[in-house]
Amino acid sequence: MTEALFESTISSLPLLGRGKVRDIYAIDADKLLIVTSDRISAFDVVLPDPVPGKGRLLTRLASFWFERLAGIIPNQLTGIDPETVVAADERQQVRGRALVVKRLRPLPIEAVVRGYLIGSGWQDYQATGSVCGILLPKGLRLASRLPQPLFTPATKAAIGNHDENISFERAQAECATALADLLAATGKSAEVVAGQARDAAVALYATAAQHAAARGIIIADSKFEFGLDESGTLHLIDEVLTPDSSRFWPADAYCEGSNPPSFDKQYVRDYLETLDWNKRAPGPRLPASVLAGTYAKYAEACERLTGERVPA
Repeated sequence: MTEALFESTISSLPLLGRGKVRDIYAIDADKLLIVTSDRISAFDVVLPDPVPGKGRLLTRLASFWFERLAGIIPNQLTGIDPETVVAADERQQVRGRALVVKRLRPLPIEAVVRGYLIGSGWQDYQATGSVCGILLPKGLRLASRLPQPLFTPATKAAIGNHDENISFERAQAECATALADLLAATGKSAEVVAGQARDAAVALYATAAQHAAARGIIIADSKFEFGLDESGTLHLIDEVLTPDSSRFWPADAYCEGSNPPSFDKQYVRDYLETLDWNKRAPGPRLPASVLAGTYAKYAEACERLTGERVPA
């Protein structure tokens, strides 16, 4: 693992904000610099210890998917080298872990696609027989493969809060409220935009799941984020199909009825579940063994999916 970056300290560009993992800087009216740190969150709490090298792995894998899936939907990438937009003494901070992206208007929803019944979807199914209002067949078990991938949108919660699963109709309403001015200017409706996001998310998931399956990985579910340009064209933004935004299972360990091991931050969650912690900030420190184990999980997923060895 390399030296960790908990947060970037770029002063040559205005800092717009820090998310759970990414730091966002303004380049100009059309472009942003997004730096992926090594921060890790669990239960919606950013933990005090970063996973050294994690940001580079996420950037490497997201870049792979952006390129591979570009035929399905336009994406945020500009192709500009991040090292050319910062000061010389800041290049090390962005090397291998940053992207120069288009400034787009984000949709106010998480576009979640589920191929398997796990997590909050399993909880919803146990309680109601449905997921996000979508009625499912009776008799499904934990980690059952769904008859077809489901689009199950969620709200975008602030750091420290939980996303809320919502119906497609609620997703349309959220888009109508948050994007009213842009929709009016482009002549598009919230129903059309939400429908485009749904269709794109399902297509992205299906294509990625097929690729991953050939490499021994099941993508149980994933979240996608989308944004609109000034003409109302939908783009894939943020990150895509990384262990932070997806649930990756090794196919050879999958067994319906049990929660499979994973290549994502479930490794950290499992450790945290052994502690006497109320799942509120501040989070507990992570031992070196957990940090190293988490990096190893992410690196294996990256290598399997891209077919390229992660540099030491």
